[in-house]
Amino acid sequence: MQDTLDTVLASKGSAVYSVAPDATVLEAVRKMNAEHVGALLVCVSNELVGIFTERDVLTRVVDSGCDPTSTRVVDVMTSEVETVRSSTGVEDAMALISERRFRHLPVIDDGRLLGVVSSGDLTRWVSRNQEGHIQHLENYITGKYPG
Repeated sequence: MQDTLDTVLASKGSAVYSVAPDATVLEAVRKMNAEHVGALLVCVSNELVGIFTERDVLTRVVDSGCDPTSTRVVDVMTSEVETVRSSTGVEDAMALISERRFRHLPVIDDGRLLGVVSSGDLTRWVSRNQEGHIQHLENYITGKYPG
């Protein structure tokens, strides 16, 4: 049985960084830098209306020649946001992120935002679990058991 995203969120924490749609791009980028995150959820009254990512900054602001001090997040955000439930398996979430080519995945149950997992979060989770399995197999093969 595979681990689910609720387990990942319990381990990594469920902090959600968000921005209002009317915030400027400069305000959003400064918040992303301050929080050391690559994306902010765009919310109105705790409802997800979009996501603003580093890729949005590069393609819809910098490359388009928009002024980050006057451009609003709502005008350059990604409005079609893929979300998953906390019961989604880690491997299923990784497959979705890989297939759809994005790095941040909001986790929502019954309309309630529980957190966000990134491709990095999922990769770390799988890597740590593989290390545990390898150690277990190594102990089994060599006859070393915790005692």
